Amino acid sequence: MIQAVDLTKTFHPPRGKPVEAVRAVNFEVAPGEVYGLLGPNGAGKTSLLRMLGTIITPTSGHCAVGGLSSVDDPVGVRRRVGFMSGNTKLYRRLSGRETLRYFGRLHGIADDALATRIDELIAAFDLTDFIDRRCDSYSTGQMQRVSIARVMLHDPPVLILDEPTLGLDIMSSRTMLDFVGQARDRGTAVIFSTHYMTEAELLCDRIGFLYAGRLLAEGTTDQLYAQTGATNLKDAFLSMADAADAEAAR
Repeated sequence: MIQAVDLTKTFHPPRGKPVEAVRAVNFEVAPGEVYGLLGPNGAGKTSLLRMLGTIITPTSGHCAVGGLSSVDDPVGVRRRVGFMSGNTKLYRRLSGRETLRYFGRLHGIADDALATRIDELIAAFDLTDFIDRRCDSYSTGQMQRVSIARVMLHDPPVLILDEPTLGLDIMSSRTMLDFVGQARDRGTAVIFSTHYMTEAELLCDRIGFLYAGRLLAEGTTDQLYAQTGATNLKDAFLSMADAADAEAAR
């Protein structure tokens, strides 16, 4: 459902040397699978996910969602993707219902079908008590629940989640993690980036270690532990990152 082949992104700042944020990354995500992209800040996670989501174009390589190229058919890809990050914001002067209606129309959903879909999402994410209040009155958890509903408006078969629990309290984080688990159970392909090791261990079917733009390894937690001799993701990641640094220094 999600495929990256030798995916590379190089940025050219006005001054200084080019920055290769993502370097020849290869991976696939199947329907009903949560793929965790684990790495520190600056590893290239956001650049990689933005290429998959058609927000930026690759410098080289190929990425596809549902068999459609993110470069050749970006509109088709967007119809199949729900994209959310920890920095996703709502229009604070709109109510939650107005926000959902606005984004539904952007997706081209007919008004009658959109009204029905919004009612379904209000029930699914327990939004009734605040959906008609302005978003600037929402708590962090309420904003997050409306943001999740917005992502799900067009019932996408693919979710791209870029550190969606960043800055959230424990209850709001649980809401997000429960949502991801439910999406997997429905057969949705999910790619989930984080630098929280516990989230990755609890949630992800497979994990990719991204470091300095490179995918160092991928597999189940047991496979990654076997490769490194570690007993937890933190030690497994640090072992591979240290080896990559040592190799780069030679």
